[in-house]
Amino acid sequence: MKNTYHIQGMTCDGCRNHVEKILSKVEGVSKVNVDLEKEEATIEMEYHVSIDNFQKALKKDGARYSIHKLGEHHHHKEKKEEKLKGKGSGIYYCPMHCEDNKTYDKPGDCPVCGMHLVEEQNLSTISTAQWTCPMHPEIIKDEAGSCPICGMDLVPMEADLSAEEKTYQKLLRKFWIAVAFTLPIFLIAMSDMISNNPLIDIMAQKHWNWTQFVLSIPVVFYATWMFFERAYKSIMTWNLNMFTLIGIGAGVAWIFSVFGMFFPDFFPGQFKTESGAVHVYFEAATVILTLVLLGQLLEARAHSKTNSAIKELLKLAPNKAIKLVGDTEVEVSIDKIELNDILKVKPGEKIPVDGVITEGSTSIDESMINGEPIPENKTVNDKVISGTINGNQVFLMKAEKVGSDTLLSQIIQMVNDASRSRAPIQNLADKVSGYFVPVVVLISAVTFIVWAIWGPDPAYVFALVNAIAVLIIACPCALGLATPMSVMVGVGRGAQNGVLIKNAEALEKMDKVNTLIVDKTGTITEGKPTVEKVGTFTDNLSVNEALQYIASINSNSEHPLAEATVKYSNEQNVKVLKSEEFSAVTGKGVEGKINGKKVTLGNPDMMRYANATILSKMEEEVKTYQKQGKTVSYLSIENTVVGYVVIGDKIKNTSAKAIKELQDKGIEVIMLTGDNYDTAQAVASALNLADFKASMLPEDKLKEVERLQAQGKVVAMAGDGINDAPALAKSDVGIAMGTGTDVAIESAMITLIKGDLHGIVKARNLSDGVMKNIKQNLFFALIYNTLGVPVAAGVLFPFFGILLSPMIAALAMSFSSVSVIGNALRLRNIKI
Repeated sequence: MKNTYHIQGMTCDGCRNHVEKILSKVEGVSKVNVDLEKEEATIEMEYHVSIDNFQKALKKDGARYSIHKLGEHHHHKEKKEEKLKGKGSGIYYCPMHCEDNKTYDKPGDCPVCGMHLVEEQNLSTISTAQWTCPMHPEIIKDEAGSCPICGMDLVPMEADLSAEEKTYQKLLRKFWIAVAFTLPIFLIAMSDMISNNPLIDIMAQKHWNWTQFVLSIPVVFYATWMFFERAYKSIMTWNLNMFTLIGIGAGVAWIFSVFGMFFPDFFPGQFKTESGAVHVYFEAATVILTLVLLGQLLEARAHSKTNSAIKELLKLAPNKAIKLVGDTEVEVSIDKIELNDILKVKPGEKIPVDGVITEGSTSIDESMINGEPIPENKTVNDKVISGTINGNQVFLMKAEKVGSDTLLSQIIQMVNDASRSRAPIQNLADKVSGYFVPVVVLISAVTFIVWAIWGPDPAYVFALVNAIAVLIIACPCALGLATPMSVMVGVGRGAQNGVLIKNAEALEKMDKVNTLIVDKTGTITEGKPTVEKVGTFTDNLSVNEALQYIASINSNSEHPLAEATVKYSNEQNVKVLKSEEFSAVTGKGVEGKINGKKVTLGNPDMMRYANATILSKMEEEVKTYQKQGKTVSYLSIENTVVGYVVIGDKIKNTSAKAIKELQDKGIEVIMLTGDNYDTAQAVASALNLADFKASMLPEDKLKEVERLQAQGKVVAMAGDGINDAPALAKSDVGIAMGTGTDVAIESAMITLIKGDLHGIVKARNLSDGVMKNIKQNLFFALIYNTLGVPVAAGVLFPFFGILLSPMIAALAMSFSSVSVIGNALRLRNIKI
């Protein structure tokens, strides 16, 4: 049987995966396919399963999703409340990525690990200046002026605090409240260690116990109550986590103390003091909770630094721009700019959107985008990027990409997506975390039993204290944060240096790459080809006529070589003719009809495709240019080869140095090109490349990647064209030049904004640094828990007489997570 149902409550791909898993576990279900866009689940069943069974499964998971028959439920996505600018992105995620890349539309705690959700930083979080009326605060405008109601001048609005700052301030307030009540409890409890306790002279011990009880109430039921809420949720959904352990440990200590006050006769003598009152642990419970709160406070501050790279990128986005309306200059906000608007950029100003210079010339500092410190000289028809800084000249530009289409927006989105992705190495931590809490609870129970039976007097007191210490010291969060924190900081660092990482897997694989395949045009060379010569093989065709045919047939092509010929014909004042029946043959050339004649342009394979024969004397004439590293395309008219065009493409200055650095790192570099052997050999010789292959079609590049992978090599492929896309997708790590086509960038796992090979060196250094940092974090988290839990259980007591106080355990646990984040933050200063 197969039925389709409506699913409500999904917001992202993580939700889709989670719903699929839940429904797949229902008895009788053989297959589930969930469509996020349609909000539908198609369920194949071995026999009819009631919708109530599916509803129960979803409810048991936490009731975040619900299932309905098609047509019975009002089919709409929840309308999100419109947000004022500067009020935050409204997108939240778990810093431990418990449900892959799942996001939430409101703040709160992760339903799996209990950690506080973090707000994503994107362009919607930028605070655009707004004005309001002091008398009528409901009046909000994007520019200064007067109030339409009372006429008063509008005043600037104060920027609202970000969600993460609000979280920090809330935790800080609760922390100081907890400290204020915990400190007196701690002092009262510690007074027992003073001979002739002076507090006993003031009032009896049982009265001091009641004082501690009263002081503990604000700490437990206000300042740290959220820990118990998270613990309860984790047990109800069986997503056991750090807060499960804290809730049980601190909860047992507090409840034991309260029970001992109300029913002292229930306990044996070893639990009582000399005065006959039961020994209470209010100081242990409150100090543990306060220290855990301190850990959460430090984590909140540290988390705000892990996405500092995105915040720095966001600062690049300007708020205002000068738009030309006729001859009038009008200042407008960025979101009011439309495609093809003409904008004026003054010296020192940030470029508002992506576009092209229409008038003037300047130098532009693009270091914040590509990591290169030297300003780029720009003139008419050159591209400019949003967020980069103009030099000392005024210029006009036409807006070509606005809003979320600008490069800056796409970089920020890519960094956000990559930061939420999971590296394969995290699977180890996930497997350990899956068994972690139940094992720790079991160890705690065994600790209690062992100490109660074989421990010294008072055995039950030792048993209780050590069992609580085991629960408190264990920290699954340190294990869970080890990978995501390093990935987030590393991805941000890469973006600041012009290296865009699509996902965490790319970082892990790049660290293992031992073979790099590079394309020639646009990767090794500048990708800015220029026509150096047009020649003919017949007296019946002049050079200008040959150029006219070449440019006319190429006018329909987007290939860089084609654009070079059209540009050259314009410079030579050669008129471009209309072409018909145009067709591009990938990796070979183009063909079509001009003035009723069949015209073909391309490499020797294209000539064979067109049944046009290249004579040996023709090959001899062009070989001289090919040996110089030039690209030669043949021209045939009516299946007869009549001419050729020589195109040069300068090798990038950084290519030779970058290839040498990669080879020094033990990476084998291979050049694959669609050009002929002589051209390829000339380029390879200039770069000291021993391994290269010429006349490679897209399918040949793909086969070469497969061949190398079959030999057990980890292959990275760097390219910039449509013909590179299949090989980029097949390689272990696809690297696209940011100067290339959208298809190549979409197929790649890493994009280099500047588009030169030095970016690959940066990507390798970055991946090395991030993977080393992740391994350090995992090692620390595993060693901390491996050593900490036995010490808390008391294994050192028989040999050294050492026991670990639950309060010290709480301090160690709180700082273990902070230490992992602190180590990840070192990546902000990594030199790549």
